[in-house]
Amino acid sequence: MIAAPLPDGRLHLQHGPIDLIIEAFGARDEVERAYQQAIDRFGDILPTLVHELPILRREVGDADPLLQGPVARRMAEAVRPHRAVFITPMAAVAGAVADEMMQAMLAGRTLDKAYVNNGGDIAIHLAPGHSLRAGIFAQALDGAVTLMHDRPVRGIATSGRGGRSFSLGIADSATVLATTAAAADAAATLIANAVNIDHPSIERRPARDLDPDSDLRDLPVTVAVGALPQPLIEEALDRGLAEARRLRLCGLIDSAALSLQSYWRIEAPRWERGSPEPLKGMANRRMSGSGEPRSQQA
Repeated sequence: MIAAPLPDGRLHLQHGPIDLIIEAFGARDEVERAYQQAIDRFGDILPTLVHELPILRREVGDADPLLQGPVARRMAEAVRPHRAVFITPMAAVAGAVADEMMQAMLAGRTLDKAYVNNGGDIAIHLAPGHSLRAGIFAQALDGAVTLMHDRPVRGIATSGRGGRSFSLGIADSATVLATTAAAADAAATLIANAVNIDHPSIERRPARDLDPDSDLRDLPVTVAVGALPQPLIEEALDRGLAEARRLRLCGLIDSAALSLQSYWRIEAPRWERGSPEPLKGMANRRMSGSGEPRSQQA
């Protein structure tokens, strides 16, 4: 296990596949204590998860799975609203770890703001009067979002075929903002899966062929996507946008940004005049809107 400060003062924690970058802001002694609490909590995260992996890799059903660890329970809670489709608690593992580590950092501490970044799935803390700006990446820094204390977003997650997990869709990225990192993680998985189309340039293979332990088993996951004609790109993105809008109207996400081969879709609520823009910096990209033109302004 690695637990070490980075040259810029951030904390790096790594154990097996879990790789966290943590940063907290506030009084120096409060930040130091928060970092130590994160280190103390981190050692038990992976062993507990491994113990419950057989259950976590099963498709979610109507009955609650018998899970013991707090991270595993966070995972199950995040995916339960989506049980009408195929999903396992593993769809929320990275976000759930980030949420659990944030809770450990905040116990008894007073911090201005903080984040736990687990490979792009991020848990956030904001005290009143504070904000945090996060970049949105597909192929490069494509945009940014500024989060405020009074906006109910405490988690950001990104999914897509280029990520650490397999995807059933062809999205380059699907970035989601939600109330928790685990909720954002699960929703990003489903939205990225929905960005999909059939075309000879898309290569798929059964997940089991790539990883015998994959929770996706024999489902065909995307391994390569060649150049696509614009109408098909638009159609695939529209499918993802429809899923993002459904999840937002159900109250499961705050907003989402989807990308495929330099085209974008944005799903975000309308904001009153003078409110912070939910997603910024994408106006110079090739973009199709979602009926929310304010979200496209740079």
